[in-house]
Amino acid sequence: MLRWLLGILILVLGMLQYRLWIAEGSLAEMKRLELQVQEQTAINRALEARNEILEREVLNLQNGNDGLEQRAREQLGLIREGEVFYQFVEKDERDRAASSRENE
Repeated sequence: MLRWLLGILILVLGMLQYRLWIAEGSLAEMKRLELQVQEQTAINRALEARNEILEREVLNLQNGNDGLEQRAREQLGLIREGEVFYQFVEKDERDRAASSRENE
């Protein structure tokens, strides 16, 4: 009789250990989920910072022409009427441009 009781206790202990280390809700799964939460929190922080920058740009574009003018100058290379545009080309760039024309 004592052997049966000892066998049942060992079986129950084994089942509890299985649940603790391997099964759903185990310590390993909890650690994995904590790491996922940390990774997602870092991703969310980066996205929130990007969203704040974009929100400032949108507000700047909505509130005045300064932001629009800056984007036109930087991204499209536009100039105002009556302005003179000077472009300085580095010596290395001129040499590369000349050599690429010669190779064609």
